[in-house]
Amino acid sequence: SLYMYNKTIIIAEIGENHVGDMKRAKMMIAEAAKAGADMVKFQSYLASEIADTDPEKEWFAKVQISDESHHELKKCAESNGVEFLSTPFSLNRAKLLFEELGLQKVKIGSSEMLNFPLLNYINQRAQVVFLSTGMATLNEIKLALAHLIKVKVCYIMHCVTQYPVQIEDVNLNTLLTLKSVFPGYKIGYSDHTIGTLAPIVAVAMGAQVIEKHFTLDKTLTGTDHILSTTPQ
Repeated sequence: SLYMYNKTIIIAEIGENHVGDMKRAKMMIAEAAKAGADMVKFQSYLASEIADTDPEKEWFAKVQISDESHHELKKCAESNGVEFLSTPFSLNRAKLLFEELGLQKVKIGSSEMLNFPLLNYINQRAQVVFLSTGMATLNEIKLALAHLIKVKVCYIMHCVTQYPVQIEDVNLNTLLTLKSVFPGYKIGYSDHTIGTLAPIVAVAMGAQVIEKHFTLDKTLTGTDHILSTTPQ
């Protein structure tokens, strides 16, 4: 199974880059698979669960993925030989991923890192967790991990929450800090820089998984295309 690999795991973060078009999403899965990704990642949320005051609510409504589309995209990933992965932003969506789709691996986004009801639910069900640590202190990471003790394999993902991240802000030395503070865990890097230099250096520093935003067209609407890799 995946976490026994010696190779670096590559997660193509499709995220919102399908701009709500499921046909495009399927095309992106196929292209990511062809380009060598191990996993394709989406984001699971419902606009109805987002505060009316959120300026992005309308955008979330446009790019949210229906329950039915979750099933279709998972099937599409499997038929392309890659794993389907997602980040749930609520308990409701975590239940969809684990109980309806039967997933055993999950990504926890930086914003949900201290969402204890969500972590406790995941702790009962996940075999593998990729935990993003954008904006977190070491103590907050410890706190999150305390809620994930039943998880077999947990990757702590260094992540700088800027879109895009300037090279001088990447701070890859954090990988070494994470390695020494959390020796029992695997480490990874979730990249928001433009280009591929930072992920390559991260692997040299011990990152065992790389997550990188992925797109087919950098000119589309949305904040993530500029820092995304293309199939090439």
